Amino acid sequence: MGKKNNRELVYRLTKPILGNLFKIYYNPKVINKENLNVDGPVVICSNHIHLMDQCCAIINTKRVIHYMAKKEYFDSIFSWFFKSVGCIPVDRTIKDTEAKQAAIDTLLEGKCIGIFPEGTRNSLKDNVIKELYTNYFSDIKYKKFRKKIKKLNLKYTQVMYLENMYKDKKISLSVFKDNFFDVDNYLKKKLNRKEYTKTLLIPLKFGAVSMASKTDATIVPSAIIGDYKFRSKNLRVVFGKPFKVTEMDLESANKKLEDTIIDLIMNN
Repeated sequence: MGKKNNRELVYRLTKPILGNLFKIYYNPKVINKENLNVDGPVVICSNHIHLMDQCCAIINTKRVIHYMAKKEYFDSIFSWFFKSVGCIPVDRTIKDTEAKQAAIDTLLEGKCIGIFPEGTRNSLKDNVIKELYTNYFSDIKYKKFRKKIKKLNLKYTQVMYLENMYKDKKISLSVFKDNFFDVDNYLKKKLNRKEYTKTLLIPLKFGAVSMASKTDATIVPSAIIGDYKFRSKNLRVVFGKPFKVTEMDLESANKKLEDTIIDLIMNN
């Protein structure tokens, strides 16, 4: 008990400093903050586009949020920090039942869990960037190519959709390359709304709704939209209406969560 309290103490001591720095630097706009005012066990679920995504929820509630974080963070030189603020390590290479049970135990204590149900950031990892560069863009310098991708924060799901359009001969190579760096706008114009929404998220894993169902926890869906830039003009975090999934089957619950996050993205 004392160890958990110590973790919450470190969280509460560092939050005002780090939280204010985050707000000053990134200038996020918050929409429907009141939807975070939920008592009892809560699972905050969001899309995942950037390393700093968890801060968007943390700065908007007085409650301590125990985020589920990939195990690699706990193997780094910053492991002390993740441990000290109560993060729960998750080994993504296996079905990590130990991590899930730790999260369930936290919810059964009436506390708050933060999770990204996509399972990973919807961004282009270095191995994918290198493959795309080798296959399509080797006529320009790799550093310039990679830097532009990182700056634009291109979504993995959208780039893969565009590449599949080319592979399926629905578009030419020149169309693929011409619209690669503006893929979101291209797909928005090219696809109908239903098809376009399929490009916004990596299919959600069932962990969030499963834990909420087992603990009668309330799910608070949220969406992060825009760019993480200094004094950003378009970074927004939107909180949807809280709901419970206790009486729902997991497939329906996961579909409701996915549809809700997509609606938050599309309507804001």
